[in-house]
Amino acid sequence: MGENVLVLGITGNIASGKSTVSKELARRGAVVLDADQLAREVVASGSSALKKVVKLFGTEILQKDGDLDRDRLGQMVFADVKVRAMLNGIIHPEIAKKSIEQLQQLRETTAAPLIIYEAPLLFEVGAENRVDKVLVVKIDPEEQIRRLMARDRLSEAGARQRMNSQMQQEKKIIRADFVIDNSGTLAETQKQVDALWGELVDSTSKCTT
Repeated sequence: MGENVLVLGITGNIASGKSTVSKELARRGAVVLDADQLAREVVASGSSALKKVVKLFGTEILQKDGDLDRDRLGQMVFADVKVRAMLNGIIHPEIAKKSIEQLQQLRETTAAPLIIYEAPLLFEVGAENRVDKVLVVKIDPEEQIRRLMARDRLSEAGARQRMNSQMQQEKKIIRADFVIDNSGTLAETQKQVDALWGELVDSTSKCTT
């Protein structure tokens, strides 16, 4: 059914609006695979990955019900590059396995005109080879700080620390096939999504005729 459907990777830095763009594309008919959701599944209670994470960080990263306390873990890893790399070494191979399997399944079965793979660390973990094209959602840094502070209830220093832990936005943009600027209003973003949808769906249709 969907063997020739285009797979679009969506990435961008924290609080840039990746999920907003993904939801807008889904509303127009795309099917979305979310790497963050896969990450939650990978470290679900009782999973081998969670056991490895607990062995590395201790039981203090667990909630009372045994689930991972993602906020607590985030506070620990965003401040330490080496620790973050150790965590990624546990989680990302599992995410890679799941994403490759599920993207292939979607390619073979979906009736949607477009498949989205939303992955914050698409470039950092070399996942761009799992998709056909890459869209980077960019945002003005000061607007990014404001949104991140409001969303995650962070201080300005905390927000900047999380921003600085990621690949520079400009480096991602250089490697992108498409860029959407999400610094403005939702209506302005929707207008850019409309243009992108037309271009991608048209190109997908041409490939299948």
